[in-house]
Amino acid sequence: MQDIENPEVQAELWSVAEELAEAARAAILPYFRSAGLRAENKVEGGFDPVTLADKGAEQAMRAVLARRRPDDGILGEEFGTLDGTSGLTWVLDPIDGTRGFISGTPTWGVLIALNDASGPRLGVIDQPYIGERFCGGFGRSDMTGPHGGARLKASSTAQLKDATLFSTFPEVGSPVERAAFETVAAQAKLTRFGCDCYAYALLAAGQIDLVIEAGLNAYDIAAPIGVIEAAGGIVTDWSGGKVHDGGRALAAATPQLHAQALELLQRGLIEAQASA
Repeated sequence: MQDIENPEVQAELWSVAEELAEAARAAILPYFRSAGLRAENKVEGGFDPVTLADKGAEQAMRAVLARRRPDDGILGEEFGTLDGTSGLTWVLDPIDGTRGFISGTPTWGVLIALNDASGPRLGVIDQPYIGERFCGGFGRSDMTGPHGGARLKASSTAQLKDATLFSTFPEVGSPVERAAFETVAAQAKLTRFGCDCYAYALLAAGQIDLVIEAGLNAYDIAAPIGVIEAAGGIVTDWSGGKVHDGGRALAAATPQLHAQALELLQRGLIEAQASA
């Protein structure tokens, strides 16, 4: 088993992560805003789309891992779990925000994380169309994009009244979870919806201050954890515990802001459950 605290091993793992992102970009971009793009619905009684771009990107990333890291495990949204023997697992979401992807908005992204037994050790949020890549882990916290490179650093916002809050869907989760979310939104300076994983990238870049979501899977949140924590932010579930396996996520720029939002979420859940 490799020592992932070794700088040479970490450099290798980052090389793999970057190759995964490049492979996903190459697989996805020919489909984006193309006339022939088609989406299948993965669920009955709702709408959870998947495209050939989703499937092709995950297959391309799995091919990279089969060549470069065959002993590592894989957890992917489209093709499930492949057990490994190294103690490391790559967590892949080939297109986080497929609804946005099929609508032509550039707020979807490729999510790549490397987990050990403790959770994410590195994360990548990649937006192929804009050409932005946000990376965090193993002492690294940076982004590249049309304006060049920059260090990632979460904002210093400490008060909820000064905070910008994002979530993907206005529904957030169940009616009870939505009610709890509203207790935070009512005190935030600004609330916006619809960015999928890009909201987490904006938090790491210091552009926004809070992201609150519910009903997440592991592949939705592992990479954002890696990126945001490297940038100095905090990501937990709504009880303050680990959330890399999915569920309800609270991401905040500062400990003070996290504590305020967490208290309101917990109080909101209790009140909403009591009145349900």
